[in-house]
Amino acid sequence: MFDWQVIALRALGALIMLFLMTRILGKKQISQLTFFEYILGITLGDLAGFISTDIEANYFHGIVAMLVWFLIPLGIEFFTLKSKKLRQIVEGSGRVMIKEGKVLEDNLKKERLSIDELLEQMRGKNVFNVADVEFAVMETSGELSVLLKKENLPLTPKTFGIKVANEVETQTVVMDGDILDEPLATAGLSRGWLTEELEKIGVSVENVFLAQVDAYQQLYVDLYDDKIKVAAPQGKALLLATLKKTQADLELFAAATRNEEAKLMYERTSGEMTAVIDSLMPMLRS
Repeated sequence: MFDWQVIALRALGALIMLFLMTRILGKKQISQLTFFEYILGITLGDLAGFISTDIEANYFHGIVAMLVWFLIPLGIEFFTLKSKKLRQIVEGSGRVMIKEGKVLEDNLKKERLSIDELLEQMRGKNVFNVADVEFAVMETSGELSVLLKKENLPLTPKTFGIKVANEVETQTVVMDGDILDEPLATAGLSRGWLTEELEKIGVSVENVFLAQVDAYQQLYVDLYDDKIKVAAPQGKALLLATLKKTQADLELFAAATRNEEAKLMYERTSGEMTAVIDSLMPMLRS
């Protein structure tokens, strides 16, 4: 067997092992790493490269080394899940960098972080003024977590006491001109409904690059030809307009009738319709 064939087989074996080990160790290996995970990733990669190309080395010995570097961290991860003290030893703990708008220089030195690096991380969080920060913590992954002072927090609907509807996952029902039946079924819809909606806007499914349906069964379409403009979904606006028209009609009927019993019924129904509109307003305006 030629050397290049041996290297190809060894590399393939190392790649498969490295993939399986990474999958078992979990997604933390490809996210922000702690010191221990950083060392582990480098060592496993270096071992995989070494046993792949060094054909004079014993391949089995390299596999044993990779297994040791895999099994010990796997065991440590298991025990750190059970023990907070061990978790602090292995992964460390977060350290406060800014408190009540003041930089803690001693903690900055302990993390061997310069003020320029701290400001750079803050800018990465869209925070440019230290005085605006209530707390900033350097996490074990090296990521800076920032909590702004209350007066500097972004405004939300809750700030004004406005109720909003809970978000529901949007379903992708067409991709690259192909209808996806499973997302359609998840949204409680059918191919017939999709075809009908596309016909309303004069589009065939073959011309659709991407189509998504939201929680209110509104269809958003992106075509292959970007020059063609597709009208934005009007389902919620039409529903709101219909409800308001119905409520207005009920008030008109109440004012026009001379029958007191009918008048009271129209007024009561109009009030109920107003309550329905108020309850649906957060969803229909979002």
